[in-house]
Amino acid sequence: MKQLKKKSLMIAGLLLCALVLGTVAQPVWAAKYTFKLGHAVSDQHPYHLGAVRFKEVVEKETNGEVEINLFPNNQLGTGERDLIEGLQLGTVDLVVSSTGPMSGFEKKFMIFDFPFLFKDKAQAYATLDGEIGQYIMGLLEKQGIKGLAWYENGFRHLTNSKRPVNMPADAQGLKLRTMENKVQMAIWRAVKADPTPMAWGEVFTALQQGTVDGQENPIPIIYTQKIYEVQKYVSLTGHVFSPSMIVMGKAKFDKLPKEYQELFLKAAQESAVYEREQITKMEEEQVEELKKLGMEINTPDKDAFREATKSVYDEFRGELGEDAKLLDQILAEN
Repeated sequence: MKQLKKKSLMIAGLLLCALVLGTVAQPVWAAKYTFKLGHAVSDQHPYHLGAVRFKEVVEKETNGEVEINLFPNNQLGTGERDLIEGLQLGTVDLVVSSTGPMSGFEKKFMIFDFPFLFKDKAQAYATLDGEIGQYIMGLLEKQGIKGLAWYENGFRHLTNSKRPVNMPADAQGLKLRTMENKVQMAIWRAVKADPTPMAWGEVFTALQQGTVDGQENPIPIIYTQKIYEVQKYVSLTGHVFSPSMIVMGKAKFDKLPKEYQELFLKAAQESAVYEREQITKMEEEQVEELKKLGMEINTPDKDAFREATKSVYDEFRGELGEDAKLLDQILAEN
């Protein structure tokens, strides 16, 4: 009995020592700043790869004093709009998002939703990284959001389960999932399709069940989200170039020491260059992979689609006010 008590006391003493030592040691390893970064897509997508690069640079340069925890696949929300609202509420610290939902927070972002705005990626990058892109990014600050750098999602293409789409008339009657974005919805109404806004987390099931006939997204989304499992046809319409952003809650950014603010901006820009490289690489490789997986790849008449969607400019240009001149400036370079 005495031996049992001695053993119990020894075990209790060892546990107490471990607890005390653990409590003392913990702050030595704890980060001074911890942030949550969320996005809506797969951890195989370039959004995530860019976010990993951002995390690596920040944590290395701060010797672990800043920790960035990554949450892909809508773990912090039900879609991009939800994640952006999380920035404003302070429940999410950093987000990688397309600009599609941004026009709901700042109207001037609709500039990037007009069809066939950019002739190629080089023009898009020059615009985003230049005065126009920096001006529009800065407008988010009054909404409590700090833009760090421009990523990209690539040119958007159409998929559906019904038929090949090579001309605007082929899209007539198709029920298509779109973002909750009135300009992009108008693009599909212009070709007499039926645009249906839906959070991204619901899309795969909706396609699987036939609630919608198709959707539109860049190739890396189509591939990494396994859209090929529920869709047969891909039409390389390239109707919209989809910029993306890595953004942060402004209140959280403002609380960082100035040297860390500068580091976040530098790391974001470095990660943006890497993310764009990954998007371009995946686009080139994954079209061929989609063919192997059984999708039929169609190359539509873009001039016909461009002509059919001109009405979108007439419908929404006036909403930009004096900043419609920015739209004209971009078009003049196209």
